[in-house]
Amino acid sequence: MQDISISTLLDMTVGLASGHNEHERFNKLVDAIRKAIQCDCVALLSLQGETLVPLAVQGMTRDTLGRRFNIADHPRFEQICQATSAVKFDADCPLPDPFDSLLLDYDGDLPMHSCMGLPLIYADQLLGILTFDSLSPQMFDAIPNRSLEALSAIVASHLKIALTVSQLEQQAQYTQKKLEELNQQSWQRESSEIIGESTAMQELKSDISVVSASDFTILIHGETGVGKELVARSIHHQSHRSTQPMVYVNCAAIPENLVESELFGHVKGAFTGADRSRLGKFSLADGGTLFLDEIGELSLSAQSKLLRALQNNEIQPVGQDNVQSINVRVLAATNRNLKHEVEAGRFRADLYHRLSVYPIEVPPLRDRGDDVTLLAGYFLEQVRKKLGIVQIKLAREAQIQLPRFDWPGNVRELEHVINRAALKARANAAGKSTITVRSQDLNLGQSDTPPAMLKPALEQSDALPTVTNLRTATDDYQRQIIIDSLKHADFNWAEAARSLSVDRANLVRLAKRLGLSVTKQHKIEF
Repeated sequence: MQDISISTLLDMTVGLASGHNEHERFNKLVDAIRKAIQCDCVALLSLQGETLVPLAVQGMTRDTLGRRFNIADHPRFEQICQATSAVKFDADCPLPDPFDSLLLDYDGDLPMHSCMGLPLIYADQLLGILTFDSLSPQMFDAIPNRSLEALSAIVASHLKIALTVSQLEQQAQYTQKKLEELNQQSWQRESSEIIGESTAMQELKSDISVVSASDFTILIHGETGVGKELVARSIHHQSHRSTQPMVYVNCAAIPENLVESELFGHVKGAFTGADRSRLGKFSLADGGTLFLDEIGELSLSAQSKLLRALQNNEIQPVGQDNVQSINVRVLAATNRNLKHEVEAGRFRADLYHRLSVYPIEVPPLRDRGDDVTLLAGYFLEQVRKKLGIVQIKLAREAQIQLPRFDWPGNVRELEHVINRAALKARANAAGKSTITVRSQDLNLGQSDTPPAMLKPALEQSDALPTVTNLRTATDDYQRQIIIDSLKHADFNWAEAARSLSVDRANLVRLAKRLGLSVTKQHKIEF
């Protein structure tokens, strides 16, 4: 690359204008960047506090998008963030490359390769970084610094515009629906981030956005381990109460004779052992949010007392004559079917209807598709920091196996499986800087819950047609998958490649080998 072509500039501008959402705009931006600089992988990362969050990647495994990189843990990222111009690392640079084990179509330790990073600075503010990797040494040495400075400035401007457009879209949605949206840059706490791009999770995030700005009582349904508390925290952090406390109550852990005291408080001498006055959970949450987890475990007597507080926005501490007004938003969660509990007489119908103003269903992990891979990447990065591992990655067969598992324990089970697998992998790779988690480390055949089973790809094997030529059958299957992906991506090769978690160039080569081609009229010929 000598100079940035007019074509590349047009691609960046068109991509920015044609993207329907933030995800599409960033991917189109990376598509254009890769045309300007030849490389094996490129990553666009946004700076959020002291963390770099991937916005779009090419040439890397899909779980990279689920990772969060603490700058202090990665010396190369630290150098790029502190620089004001392009940083080129020598092929024999001893600093660990955060992406070494994440390149597509390459397993094992990387050979000598090129690495370069550009700080994306707009109005003296670092917005993020752009990184390039190539398996060919000295690949970026000949690129003029002036061209790199221009590319950095252009990408920073486009990133600023893309982020600004996203913020304006959030504000417009708030104006139209009178809801309060949470600005992405205010999410400093990783524990409040909902990771997932599946349709089910997009619908969940949409529901959260809808209810967050209101003060309605929300009932959150979901199986054990799906992340109901995380959903409650997300609602709280996106609400106008976000600067006020969120108080957690595990209803299943409160003895029945102490429910009233725990929730509403008591005064000194109210009962034997009450040697001092104590504020209840409602009082502690005044002005903020009260999260009642496992609300289905409350007794009918406790439900009656809770209903009175919800109806009147008033509480009466045990032993006190006067009532107190409160301003509390209640979020409740349960893994029970409360409608059935009402029919069985174990839950009050009036309380159920009071809680069910806007019920939210959190999908089980088995219904979230490739979100399993993103979450695995997130948990791998967490365990990497906890165990002090330089780099840890999922083997290719492990990435294939994870989405096929039934996950009866949902996200919580996945986290435990990843933590155990990381410990096993580290023990089996003593002395190695890169730890690889393999299928045998996951040990998915013996999960925490006995009914858990793998969902094999060929579950209905007896219904399959007879195959006389394995190569022909494999080619036919791959050909059909590529055709379906292209149609779904509106014949955009880059988008189709991303949906299949492969590199665009590799997908084009495979399609060519299979005899597929796309005409200008978007017809697939074979």
